Amino acid sequence: MPEQLTKFIKDKIAISEKDLETILPYFKPASVKKNEFLVSQGEFGQQLFFVKKGCIRIFFINEEGQESTRFLAFENHFASALVSFITESSSMEYVQALENSELLYINRSDFFALLETHPIWEKFYRHYLEFAYVTNTNRLMSFITMDAKTRYENLLKERPIVVKRLPNKVVASFLNISQETLSRLKSKK
Repeated sequence: MPEQLTKFIKDKIAISEKDLETILPYFKPASVKKNEFLVSQGEFGQQLFFVKKGCIRIFFINEEGQESTRFLAFENHFASALVSFITESSSMEYVQALENSELLYINRSDFFALLETHPIWEKFYRHYLEFAYVTNTNRLMSFITMDAKTRYENLLKERPIVVKRLPNKVVASFLNISQETLSRLKSKK
């Protein structure tokens, strides 16, 4: 059984070994190269990815061609083009590996079949959706209620891995600031 994923699931919900033995085989391994796209805008987000090693980002490109990073998933996190995954509609966002990454993924059809047959999997899904909702709401509130300096300081405190492992372009797009502003903020630290 994939140890990292097993631990992640057990940390979120109380689950029997029997249920784990049924659920885990649906997750398949994938190795992706740095900058490889897992989902592009207009495609259907048919997989939910678990990051064993590496980093995945989920981002949009606006009409002016600027990237805006919605979520960064490092080791022991799930990521997907969630709206597309839930609604079976074409994705408005991209899912891209930012580093050479080792992933486990489950297809949408298998994921939703497990929801029908294993009530414990619904508990896990609820946890995942709640995490996604709180994360996205907190990010939106930070854009409305905090200046760039405060957002950067919070990122350093709460997720220093983002600044340590990722290029300035991605960090700036995650903070919703320009690279120049990010450079100024970094120089003051």
